[in-house]
Amino acid sequence: MEAKIIDGNQIASKIKQDLRSEIDKIKAQGISPHLEAVMVGGNQGAKIYAGNQEKACKELGISYKLNELPESTSQKELEDFILQLNKNPKVTGIILQMPVPSHINGREVQMKICPSKDVEGIHPFNIGKLIYGENVLAPCTALAVMEILKSTKVSLKGKEVVIVGHSEIVGKPLVLLLLQSSLESPTPTVCHIATKDLAFHTKRADVLIVAVGKAGLIKGDMLKEGAIVIDVGINRVNNKIVGDVIFDEAVKKASFITPVPGGVGPVTTAMLLKNTIACLAGTAGSGKE
Repeated sequence: MEAKIIDGNQIASKIKQDLRSEIDKIKAQGISPHLEAVMVGGNQGAKIYAGNQEKACKELGISYKLNELPESTSQKELEDFILQLNKNPKVTGIILQMPVPSHINGREVQMKICPSKDVEGIHPFNIGKLIYGENVLAPCTALAVMEILKSTKVSLKGKEVVIVGHSEIVGKPLVLLLLQSSLESPTPTVCHIATKDLAFHTKRADVLIVAVGKAGLIKGDMLKEGAIVIDVGINRVNNKIVGDVIFDEAVKKASFITPVPGGVGPVTTAMLLKNTIACLAGTAGSGKE
């Protein structure tokens, strides 16, 4: 029996539907959500991502502005621009489009974003809140994975969860999100480039989350029968978008699986909108530059 394919678009649609009523209540109080994105240079991938953000924001009545700065923008000029957005009371959320040109330290710039306007949930203040289980803002992709797991209605209590990939926006925050309940948490294992026998770990995973960016990394024979498989990877192979998991093999062995595209991606965008409203509602952590 083949796995049930998790429809990310359907999950995203439900999240947006819930947000609409929340936005209507906020607007009735005379408060308007306004997200400002900052892009340096003309990276085509960043432009496409920004276009998707704008479309999603307009769908929910969130004001969106893309600030396109020239490739020659210096580190200081970019940081000063971010600080001006921090001070603008009309701006309720800020996002720095990645990648940035090689002469700019993107991480340093992201740290300049006011924590209460950090819609990506990546400022050290907000990441630190995850440690205490007090998060309101967290990295959007990690939040999307949690929403997808919730949609399966499978209890994670005591389950073996294996995460392949330890990035700051997926692997590391996911571990913290998974461990937030002292009574209902699974047991997470994080694998990465230095892991000696990857298949040993993936074969014992009740839940496998893969976020590496390497097409064909996970084959069907590396999975436990009935595992839940969440594929976060996005790769272009022969003009086709594929994940890190060989879907045609994994779908025959898993109980649930996300497709690529149409799985984690749409939910990640929806969580960006949810973070934007969390900032607006004043429920996010406050902090200085």
